[in-house]
Amino acid sequence: MNTDLLHEPGTHREWNESFYFNFYDTSNDVCGFMRVGLKPNKGVKDIFCYLMLPDGSFIGKKETVEKHDDALEAEGLAFKMVSPERCWRMTYEGMVRTFSSTGPVEVPLTFSLRFKALSDIFDYRRSVGKKGEEMSRDVASEHLEQFGRITGRVTTETGDYDIDALGERDHSWGVREWTSPQQWIWLNAHFSPDCSINLTKLTVDDGDVDAGFVFKDGALTPIVSASEHTTYDDEGEPRSFELDLTDEDGRHHVLAGVVERSVHLPFASQDGRELSVMYETLSRYEYEGMAGYGIAEYLIRRR
Repeated sequence: MNTDLLHEPGTHREWNESFYFNFYDTSNDVCGFMRVGLKPNKGVKDIFCYLMLPDGSFIGKKETVEKHDDALEAEGLAFKMVSPERCWRMTYEGMVRTFSSTGPVEVPLTFSLRFKALSDIFDYRRSVGKKGEEMSRDVASEHLEQFGRITGRVTTETGDYDIDALGERDHSWGVREWTSPQQWIWLNAHFSPDCSINLTKLTVDDGDVDAGFVFKDGALTPIVSASEHTTYDDEGEPRSFELDLTDEDGRHHVLAGVVERSVHLPFASQDGRELSVMYETLSRYEYEGMAGYGIAEYLIRRR
């Protein structure tokens, strides 16, 4: 079965289908994350593409553009499936923004990257039942994840980087209302090609939905519940966190993380009354005596 196909859209105006990739190259100290989302009932494509660079700066862009086709590309960013459920190519060529004391500045960016799977596809349905699916109906309830290796080359204004990194991709479809949840925490922690953890903890008005997996020794074990404690700074930004994850076999997995860098992405509701802020953070993790890295994404509704 090929799960990398596009799906027939639902009727909701905010129905969305999206693909997302991220990576962190420890040797170059370069972190990247990127997304293409199709909203056929609104006639638009949403994209974002960011890099966190070794000097502590970040470059990137977030755009909504008119949709003329179903291609997973816009504004210079393109995703192409090479082999279903195993390999993808991600490219970008164009201008992005960097930020200085005087404001944003346009700078060039080019990359050609390849994602190769290290795990099978994981379907979040393995973690949640019908109640969880219903509770997540406004946040792309159909959700697939995959752990992999990203290789290729990134060229920026300040340098060239040969990338060899661990990373993650997801494919989701369904209604996507960015301001609907009170909060979501989505994270991936990569320790080696044989060990990775993925988690989503979604908080909506009706309660929490927990999903994800522990990948060890070739096996994907679903996470069925998660408790978390997050420390925030005075501005409400996450700085560190601890999680106790329970898998379907009743085993506990304790995961701790510290935020090292972050990019803030705002999302407003259609009427402008609700605002959510997504903190896409590069975090350092500890798990069973191992150190690893990955993205910890916090989407928090602010008003």
